Amino acid sequence: MLVKERNQLITRLKHEGYIKSLAVEHTFQLIPRELFIPDSIRHRAYVDTPLEIGEGQTISAPHMVAIMCEALDIHKGQKILEIGAGSGYHAAVVATLVGNNGHVYSIERFSMLAEQARVHLKKAGVSNVTVVVGDGSLGYPEQASYDRIYLTCASPGVPPPLFAQLKDKGKLLIPNGDRICTLERYEKNKSKITRTNHGGCVFVPLVGKYGF
Repeated sequence: MLVKERNQLITRLKHEGYIKSLAVEHTFQLIPRELFIPDSIRHRAYVDTPLEIGEGQTISAPHMVAIMCEALDIHKGQKILEIGAGSGYHAAVVATLVGNNGHVYSIERFSMLAEQARVHLKKAGVSNVTVVVGDGSLGYPEQASYDRIYLTCASPGVPPPLFAQLKDKGKLLIPNGDRICTLERYEKNKSKITRTNHGGCVFVPLVGKYGF
């Protein structure tokens, strides 16, 4: 366990303003990022950078996971939809934030990565995540509606099914653009949509009916 390295990273992310809340800080301490990356690069688990996990996909840099969790304003007991399971790390962090009474549904288009994510989550002792293989741009209507929806991939705008599956007063977070993106949060309040800009980011593209 790379406990020292993890604590050093958390301290830096707090100092740089990425981790703002005690809930996110505590969750970063609880979830070992090294369990979610290939053995060959496990020593880089707490370097603040994206890492390759196969199929041309990456695990997001820790600072980006922190930014997204803080922007989503996650609470205990919420039901959350993640588009892009990847390694399962981001879902594990979010699942810890929602607690045992909450649940995360995560859509992954690569069956190999989906199975790896399930294995990683089990190793980390996270049981309130369901990983589903499918087209993330369609969302997951089987369990709609959701308190929060977020994408871990770049999208050419918000896929219409995701807005439809978001609860009233829910929040949706999306990297909007083609790889080089703007992280945008949309808040749904009846017929009114409010958009907030959370800065620039870089993500692999969303592939699917409403993706690239």
